[in-house]
Amino acid sequence: MTEVLFYHLTESKLEDALPALLEKSVERGWRVVVQTSEPPRRDFLDAHLWTYREDSFLPHGSDAGVMAEAQPILLTAGSDNPNGAKVRFLVDGAEPPPVSDYERVVFMFDGYDPVQLENARAQWKRLKGEGHALTYWQQSEDGRWVKKA
Repeated sequence: MTEVLFYHLTESKLEDALPALLEKSVERGWRVVVQTSEPPRRDFLDAHLWTYREDSFLPHGSDAGVMAEAQPILLTAGSDNPNGAKVRFLVDGAEPPPVSDYERVVFMFDGYDPVQLENARAQWKRLKGEGHALTYWQQSEDGRWVKKA
């Protein structure tokens, strides 16, 4: 079964929290695809990942660019998996492809956006009913992730 994680953003924006999780994924040797709900958001995150911190390098690309299949982290607004990722991040309420195609699926959602919150709840209910191993993480006041379920 696929491991499914829900990350509830309450203290920071997605663009502040996502890079650290992607860094950990790359350190573990995982190929990752990050799915947004729209191409402009994909493009924003693509530009942001080059500049989010002066002293870092996070290798990534976009499915709108060249050599998508070679990217360790691929940003997309679609459901394809051209880089053969085993880990999929779903952000901004993106609709997931079949989660059974991945070892790990991560839903990141803004706790102050009612649409994203409701979407996350619906995904939790659906995936729990399918028998997947689910965990729920919420940010503490200092922005650290705390496992709640």
